[in-house]
Amino acid sequence: MQKKELLYEGKAKKVYKTEDPEVYIVSYKDDATAFNGLKKGTIVGKGVVNNQMSNFMFRLLEKQGIPTHYVEELDERETAVKRVDIVPLEVIVRNKAAGSLSKRLGLAEGTQMKTTVLEFSYKNDDLGDPMVNDYHILAMGLATREEIDQIASMSLKINDLMIEFFRSVNVDLIDFKLEFGKTSDGAIILADEISPDTCRFWDVNTGEKLDKDRFRRDMGGVEEAYAEMMKRLGL
Repeated sequence: MQKKELLYEGKAKKVYKTEDPEVYIVSYKDDATAFNGLKKGTIVGKGVVNNQMSNFMFRLLEKQGIPTHYVEELDERETAVKRVDIVPLEVIVRNKAAGSLSKRLGLAEGTQMKTTVLEFSYKNDDLGDPMVNDYHILAMGLATREEIDQIASMSLKINDLMIEFFRSVNVDLIDFKLEFGKTSDGAIILADEISPDTCRFWDVNTGEKLDKDRFRRDMGGVEEAYAEMMKRLGL
């Protein structure tokens, strides 16, 4: 599979066309951003971790009946994926309070939610990815009622599967972001990535943060945290 023209470059990835119109190549970068691009930097080796960990998780979820855009890992930084039209929503799944939820609701970080919290954000960098509810989504035509319900159902199933898996490697899944895409035949599948960039991972025993919060909060040990997640996955 050969990379053709560059289709898109985002904060963390480049996407290329290939000779197959239904397959793209995603190339993961070491660039790091936070707070909607206001903070920028580099996390050495991040692209390798995010690519290989995402692929590992996509393969695991596929085995459990979750359709994803994963096709084939090409090398440590690049993966072939199915072409999808991204649904312009970010789905945030929260098991414990952290980050913006703690600030908004005055909950101490680490507070266990009585139920899983699902949040939707409108994918728009210029607007800062504002939070939206079902009514906004329907009013703006971002997704249909059936698509919202399907995305929510898939997100909750993914959460259950990932909580169990990460607990098996002594990692507490605090919260995470998902994105979904529609294939050419209209099917909704999981896309984007699952990595320390998009998830909050805390060590079960020590509470040590093993994710991008170390970059966001200038905690140090960022590369080491990403490498530790790779090690726990056996990659």
